[in-house]
Amino acid sequence: MIALIIIFVVFFALLAWRRLDLATALVIAALPAYQIRFNLGFLPMTLLEAMILVLFAAWFIKAWRADELPLLFYLSFPRRRESHQNIKQYPFHLEIILLLIVALVSTGAAGFTNASLGILKAYFIEPVMFFIVFVNVFKIKENRNKIFWALAISALVVSLVAIYQWLSGNLLPAAWQGSGRVTGAFAYPNALGLYLGPIIITLSGWLLGLTAQNIKYQISNDKQILNSKLPILKALFVCSVILLSVTAIYFSHSQGALIGLIIALVIFGVLYNWRSRLIVTAVMVAALITLSLSPTGLGRLQSKIMLRDLDGQIRRQQWAETKKMLLDGRIITGAGLANYQMAVAPHHQEGIFVRDYNDSDFQRKVVFNADYRRRVWQPLETYLYPHNIFLNFWSELGLVGMLLFLWIIVKYFLISLKSIKSVKSIKSERERALILGLACAMIVIVVHGLVDAPYFKNDLAVLFWVLAGMMGVYQIDIHPQINKSFTNNTNKR
Repeated sequence: MIALIIIFVVFFALLAWRRLDLATALVIAALPAYQIRFNLGFLPMTLLEAMILVLFAAWFIKAWRADELPLLFYLSFPRRRESHQNIKQYPFHLEIILLLIVALVSTGAAGFTNASLGILKAYFIEPVMFFIVFVNVFKIKENRNKIFWALAISALVVSLVAIYQWLSGNLLPAAWQGSGRVTGAFAYPNALGLYLGPIIITLSGWLLGLTAQNIKYQISNDKQILNSKLPILKALFVCSVILLSVTAIYFSHSQGALIGLIIALVIFGVLYNWRSRLIVTAVMVAALITLSLSPTGLGRLQSKIMLRDLDGQIRRQQWAETKKMLLDGRIITGAGLANYQMAVAPHHQEGIFVRDYNDSDFQRKVVFNADYRRRVWQPLETYLYPHNIFLNFWSELGLVGMLLFLWIIVKYFLISLKSIKSVKSIKSERERALILGLACAMIVIVVHGLVDAPYFKNDLAVLFWVLAGMMGVYQIDIHPQINKSFTNNTNKR
């Protein structure tokens, strides 16, 4: 295995040196490769990490030789600023710097353990390294479609594995065999929804932008029909990827991802144009009528929203334990990176009695009926994270880290809203749909993140900063006056 990994990394290094754009796209397509693990001497490593480090090294050397290292040259050589007036900060540059500082402090709060250093490396330093390369590649418009194709290919492979698991029962992790749920290329079902959800909405915005721009060009300028026409096979391919990805999430029974997708699609339809608003309104009216005619379905939906089902009650217990942990002298510092399980252990409850909210006699039965008590008892494990996006960051990075991450999300949405309002022309219709898709991808992350951990995993951390990089670059495109963020001359080399 290690020999194959070395051969792959060597070929990837050659690709990164010759075609940085293709190497960047390959990293995105291979995000699930973090599950291929090996040791580099005493240092644990994943294949995804190796690819990011090689990619960054190739970019760094090429940029150094071309005199295009933005932050390094701008901060280190004041005398040379006149020749580097186009070299300023990256999108989200202050937030990234502060996040790295807070993550380093949180590593110290955890005692600089091997686990905390590993989290610092894999979830913060390396995703930021990839973000730097990604922004320099993605800002070149000719490279952008490669990124979307990479996301589509990755989603396709993961979805096909999940559908094969559902059809055959093969390739499932031992813990999930016979569960009726699929995991795709991952170790557990929710990981599939966490990964595919944002990609589905991003690809939907990309596809809609391409087709909408094509239609408007045909209406406004007959001479450009052949030049602007989107090949039907490409459109069908992307549509197929989207449908297969939704199917894979459905088979995984990842309810958080499905709810996040529904909410994001509703918001997308409301904001896109008047036709989409009519469609969303009609669908919502039909859904409400259907629910009103099905008391059982309405009851299940209410139970899910109010967190009264099994998963909801488990989550509420996790959050209660996390609250006790934070109030136990950790409100400011949190538990420290990779230290949540140890910090929450004194407050952990071995299990809960799963409440039946339709049974008014539940409490008496639990107290006096031993058989009933055994039937409603649910053992609880100590999870790696509290399964809430804000509590995750609070427990790992402390109060400052949680507030900083909240601000990054708020700023992301503010940028998207400002950019959407600024896009007026027909030629910018593509960018408008893309930005709206990116905004709704973050909505999927936040909504699903209310009951899960959508950042603290190698692939999800990189995917988060890929979305941030896209949004930042599109903001610069639409508002040229702020196009002073990084070098203007990085190319495909």
